[in-house]
Amino acid sequence: MLLVLALGTAAPATAQWGWRTRRAPPRYYDNEARSTPGFMFCRLMYRSVRGESLGHGWDTDYPGSDENFMLRFSEFTTAPVSRDLEGRPLYIVVRPTDDNLFRCPFVFMSDAGTVGFDPDETERLRAYLLRGGLLYADDFWGTRAWEHWAREIGKVLPSDQFPIIDIPLNHPIFNIQYDVDHVPQIPSIQHWRRSGGSTSERGYDSQEAHLRGIMDDHGRLLVIMSHNTDIADGWEREGEEFDFFHRFSADAYALAINIVLYTMTH
Repeated sequence: MLLVLALGTAAPATAQWGWRTRRAPPRYYDNEARSTPGFMFCRLMYRSVRGESLGHGWDTDYPGSDENFMLRFSEFTTAPVSRDLEGRPLYIVVRPTDDNLFRCPFVFMSDAGTVGFDPDETERLRAYLLRGGLLYADDFWGTRAWEHWAREIGKVLPSDQFPIIDIPLNHPIFNIQYDVDHVPQIPSIQHWRRSGGSTSERGYDSQEAHLRGIMDDHGRLLVIMSHNTDIADGWEREGEEFDFFHRFSADAYALAINIVLYTMTH
């Protein structure tokens, strides 16, 4: 994969090995974001109604994953990206009921197995998705998290009308820019270290990673779900440890770049 070579010769997005993740307040859509064209990474701020090990709700992996993804997306594609006044690629946070959600063709959420959508959020997300938006849900593991997520997204898109499917490997999303021949299982770096290299965070209950989706009547993906894998940790932690970077980051970027390019062209 060419992305492996490109990442191997590029400087880590976080500048040096040994960097640690940081906490930061959410950056909302503002006048600076409004004044610049191009793709902008949008993250969904939501309410958690249950907890999951190694997750902490909407801001899991924030802001490092968002910042690193936008930097790499600007390097590895020719798509125009939004930038701040200092020239750095922009990423923002939106709530489900925020009007600015409709400025985002793509919105990402992490630790998706903890979300709780209220009726207003359900209505707004349904409108967003049916008007052309795409929701990408990542980093939830095992049966309990999946069943909870399926109930919550079922409020937005009822399963009798919008069934959840496993996206087949011959779908364009797997080769729109990079040829991705499997769904990578990427653990949090904490689990990977503590377990001595295991990639399944819930043991036997999360042994296989899945990329699932919900489509409309025309076959356009409305929701994409990476279950039993933490794709965003491959972005966030690329500068923290060389072995983790080498094993997981190229796969994490390849799949996610394909997802964003699919969104921008469908």
